[in-house]
Amino acid sequence: MTVAIIPVTGLPEIAPGDDLASLLAGVADIRDGDVVAVTQKVVSKQEGRLVPAGEREAAIAAETVRVVAARGDLVIAETRHGFVCANAGVDASNVAEAMLTLLPEEPDASAARLRKELVERLGVDRLGVVITDTFGRSWRDGLVDVAIGVAGMPAIVDLRGTQDHGGRLLDATVVALADQVAAAAGAVMGKAARIPAAVVRGLAWDADDGTARDLVRPAELDLFRESPLQAVHARRTIRSFGDGTVPRDAVADAVAAACTAPAPHHTRPWLFVALDTEPAKRALLAAIADAWRADLRRDGTPEETIERRIARSDAVLGQAPTLIVPFVRFAGAHPYADDERARAEREMFLLSGGAAIQNLLLALHARSVASCWISSTLFCQEETRAAFGVDDEWHALGTVACGPMPKGGVSRPRPPVDLGDFLRWS
Repeated sequence: MTVAIIPVTGLPEIAPGDDLASLLAGVADIRDGDVVAVTQKVVSKQEGRLVPAGEREAAIAAETVRVVAARGDLVIAETRHGFVCANAGVDASNVAEAMLTLLPEEPDASAARLRKELVERLGVDRLGVVITDTFGRSWRDGLVDVAIGVAGMPAIVDLRGTQDHGGRLLDATVVALADQVAAAAGAVMGKAARIPAAVVRGLAWDADDGTARDLVRPAELDLFRESPLQAVHARRTIRSFGDGTVPRDAVADAVAAACTAPAPHHTRPWLFVALDTEPAKRALLAAIADAWRADLRRDGTPEETIERRIARSDAVLGQAPTLIVPFVRFAGAHPYADDERARAEREMFLLSGGAAIQNLLLALHARSVASCWISSTLFCQEETRAAFGVDDEWHALGTVACGPMPKGGVSRPRPPVDLGDFLRWS
């Protein structure tokens, strides 16, 4: 197979409302079986996706659905289309002075519309259209053109289940055909060449119904979804869970991360007891409820209030697929004769336990596991140790309930932080 990449020259500066298909048909040699690659800039201009340069920050915020990473004035963001790119695709290159372009509202729809109009004007039967944009790439320097809109051809070609030339079965090979087309076309569409389109000739494909959405990796398969700093901000306390279970390897990963927390005197003073069977969970919850009920009765709390509070706690802990009870021990503490230093030693170990719990929650979040920390076992030490057969040296630090993310994720926004309330310099 021989592939030719033909630059389209002679296109005028595109303005909002221009008939892009007519302009392309007038200057390009487009034949049956070709793919027409068009830059995002001309499509965005034609669709009026322009804002003043002074609105840059507001435009980036409006186009962003999730910040992946940020440094200085550079934001790597996910757009509503699912694309992860610099500044949510808001760009000042190849646009009028003091203006910015935004990505098309629906690039796949834009590609489909352009393809339909070209087919009608040219009388061809088979035609692919790819809308391209330049994206950076993780772990590699430099930009490359990728497909953000696709019509009339497959975006990906799944070769899993086929054989290579040596007869070996392919089990992971999915080719991003539309991205290959975009990158090839980008070789003849220089940033300063005033060539915003190219015809790619000689390709063969089996299906005509691909979209750029097909190229977006599902969130559950994204191993690098957030930068570390964004992950800290994105972790939320989630008290209701989706259907399913928590994989034990996710719990093991989280506990391993918890055990990297800072600890005093070169100790590792933690223990995590994980429960994912109903009998084990019910035994713990029964022990917690009995201890809590006894405490509340001694406080003179009315029975209906007691049962209501226990039911509310059970609604979270009882429906969680997995419970993790963290413990800390003080065996490595240095002995001191005075109470002040002795208390400080104990508090160091408690702080270490808190740091380990935070690591645990962050690691669960990194594995897309929803979680919340509840104080529960702090108030029933003997009962908790008895439920697990744990020695008296261990001090329970509450309970972490965890499970699959609820459908739709977290809807309630995190309260804003005014650093003036929390940060002081001296």
